[in-house]
Order: sequence, then structure tokens, then C-alpha cells
Amino acid sequence: MGLYRTVANARQAIGNPQSAIRAPSALAPRLIPAILAPMSIRILCLGDIVGRPGRRVVEQKLKGLVKERKIDLVIANSENIAAGSGITANLFHKIRSYGVDVVTLGDHVYRKADILPTMQASERIVRPANLAAQAVGRASTVVTTEGGVQVGVFCLLGRIFMNNMPADDPFATADKVLRQFPAGVKVIVCDMHAEASSEKVAMGHHLDGRASMIVGTHTHIPTADAKILSGGSAYISDLGMCGPYDSVLGRRKEKVLRFMTTSMPTQFDVATGDVRMCGAIAEIDETTGKAISMERVEVQGESVDPAYDADDKSNWQGGGGGGE
Repeated sequence: MGLYRTVANARQAIGNPQSAIRAPSALAPRLIPAILAPMSIRILCLGDIVGRPGRRVVEQKLKGLVKERKIDLVIANSENIAAGSGITANLFHKIRSYGVDVVTLGDHVYRKADILPTMQASERIVRPANLAAQAVGRASTVVTTEGGVQVGVFCLLGRIFMNNMPADDPFATADKVLRQFPAGVKVIVCDMHAEASSEKVAMGHHLDGRASMIVGTHTHIPTADAKILSGGSAYISDLGMCGPYDSVLGRRKEKVLRFMTTSMPTQFDVATGDVRMCGAIAEIDETTGKAISMERVEVQGESVDPAYDADDKSNWQGGGGGGE
């Protein structure tokens, strides 16, 4: 927001020539570039927040990162925030208090029934837009930053290797959602929650130049392809997760290995070691919606023990599957 202050100072000097005369060396060299420079906002997208370890690292590290990097809007996929699968109303409000502005979801959207009223009432949480029209929750939202910039947010479910929830064509749905945003909304963010990298990459190209930032979630593994596409959209195939990396996708490695080596059903408990907060930051021209820069971000946290607390146990749902 320093740019706004520079432009404001420049305009004040233009309106009061004597002030410019008193301090020409400080103002004159910056006057024209400041006026012509694009107004921009910085958006931070966080990968899947996994259980208590993910919540703790976001609670401990997010506000400091927002201050340090001058972030204007924080979007976080939070479908795994409750005991590693699903989200509750209580945890939605907690994650909002940690500094998350908008919550996106995925295939575990309805694991916890008590989130349903919140999904109907709040503009700060969106379900995958390509679920059935009768599905509870908002398919998209428009929020306004403290600086007054409107940002459209929506998420989609991939269909390749995603067999646990029926979903409509994400490409056609994306086109429909974009048409429904008000004309004045120039900055748009899409969370593509999908298993196959090919489907995420294809969505990036499909939305290139029409969405400001396209980020992949679901696999819990950060990818090294953060970039700006040819049409001006910021893109990354997967943000990774906010959670324990000494694990198999956030679950205790010995439990997952036991299942994979014996074929016997095993509860995949949330792990606790090597906790990190991972995501990406894009700077967006607020007048055109085009990306100026795009970069991965990774913040080291602390190991968390135990893996569960009252917020998890009161809504416990054991896992026998992947937990992504």
C-alpha cells in the first residue's frame, strides 16, 4: 500500500506547488513513475490445512507473514482442518480469527454436518462450484479487501482419479462462474482441487487471461512450477499443505506403510512432525486483473503433539482412506 501513499503525496504536491518547491529532491524524481505505476494487491493462497498441526502453524505464522509481505487477502483450502478431514463451524471461525479471509473446500466438503448452516450464511466460505445445483453452500463469492478492491473467489473439483464425489465438468463450470461475476470484478482467484496434475495444468491454460490466480490443491505436495502464464494469470499446480511433512500426505507414515505393506485396514492418524505452512503469493494489477509476480512461500513451524485436541475429538471421524 506504499504506492497509494506515494501517489497521494504526489497529488498533494501538484495541488500545492510550494510544497514541491520546498522538497524537490525528495518528490520530483518519483512523481511521474509513481503516478503511472499500476495499483496492485498481494494475494496469499495457502494449501490444504491438515488437522491440529496445520491449524497451529497457521495460527502462529500467518499474521507475521501477512505483515512482512504486505498481504491484502488470504485464501486457504480448509477441507482437512478438522481431525484431518472436513471442517466444523467452530474451526471455520477460528481459522478466520487467525487471518484467513476466504475458505475454499474440496471433496471432504460435507464430512462435518455442523458446517452446513455456516456455508449457507457466510460469504467467506465456498464449496466446489461444479457440485450439483442443489448442493449446500456458495459456488463463488466476491469479497472486498481493506483497500477497497473486490476479489472474486471460487473453487472446482477435478474429475480424474476423484471418484468419491460426483462432480460436473469443471471447465464448463468455470466458464459459467466467470460469466456470473459482476463486470467490475477484475481480480479473480480459482482453487482447482484435483488429483491429476494434467487436469490442473489444463485448467490453468483454460482460465489463462480470465482469472488472475489459478492454484492447485488436494495432493498436499508443493510443486515447483509457480509462474505467470502467457495470458497473464498466476499459476501453480499444487500449493502443498499446511501441516506435518514428516508423514505421508499429513498422515502417520507407519500407519500408511502398514496398510500398503499388509493390505489390512488401518486408521490413518494425523502426523505431528516437520510442520510447515505452504502456499503462494501473487501480486495482481487491480485494474486489469493480470499478475505481476508469482512465487511459492514456505514457512517452517514447530512439531505439534498431540495431533488432536478438543476441536477434533468433539467431531471425530476416523479415516481409513487417503485423507487428502
